[in-house]
Amino acid sequence: VQLQACGGGLVQAGGSLRLSCVASGRSSRNYSKAWFRQGPGKEREFVAALFRSYGTAYYAESVKGRFTISADNAKNTVFLQLNSLTPEDTAVYYCALSERAILSTVTSRDAYNYWGQGTLVTVSS
Repeated sequence: VQLQACGGGLVQAGGSLRLSCVASGRSSRNYSKAWFRQGPGKEREFVAALFRSYGTAYYAESVKGRFTISADNAKNTVFLQLNSLTPEDTAVYYCALSERAILSTVTSRDAYNYWGQGTLVTVSS
């Protein structure tokens, strides 16, 4: 499975962006889908996930209520809507897929075995 993420850019604080990630090579319908991010000088951290085909969404506390993860399985695409952005959201955002994640690991970086190349989101104050 190959993942291609896009949609990043430069935005002012309070603004919005929509990230997209297209999977190719295999249907991602039954995979868990997630977004992670890595800010300057920081480790990669969990942002949001959809558990398998059930559609149950999970969010990091820092983005809850501002970000929304969704998927269009017919198009093999997962989205991340980013609203009310702050400079602390500046990071490279990575999409990821997992065929082996379970409920207890769906937010864990180690559960994901397919990764996109990342798209940079920069939020100015």
